[in-house]
Amino acid sequence: QVQLVESGGGLAQAGGSLRLSCAASGGRTFSNLAMGWFRQAPGKEREFVAVVNAIGAPAYSTSVKDRFTISRDNDKNTLYLQMNNLKAEDTAVYYCAVGGGRVASRSETAYDYWGQGTQVTVSS
Repeated sequence: QVQLVESGGGLAQAGGSLRLSCAASGGRTFSNLAMGWFRQAPGKEREFVAVVNAIGAPAYSTSVKDRFTISRDNDKNTLYLQMNNLKAEDTAVYYCAVGGGRVASRSETAYDYWGQGTQVTVSS
């Protein structure tokens, strides 16, 4: 059974940084799968943040491009999200997701497995 466990969330000041991690385990060869981050702010729908495909090519939402960096360590089955220059509008629960294939997607429907989420709060 696939499990995704996020960590690294917390409270940061505007302009600060946080690094999220997502440890994947169980049943799949994660190096062959796209992995991504989504987030959900209070009162809003969950939205795409960043994704990295099976060969490591990243894609970002416009709102985080040039501030966030997604990466993966296939030896450790771990996904990361380095978040710099945080803004109050980055406050949300961040979810790690693993897709059903190698190709990256910005759509939630392309992802088969989800973590429980980690809270990121940015104070202005």
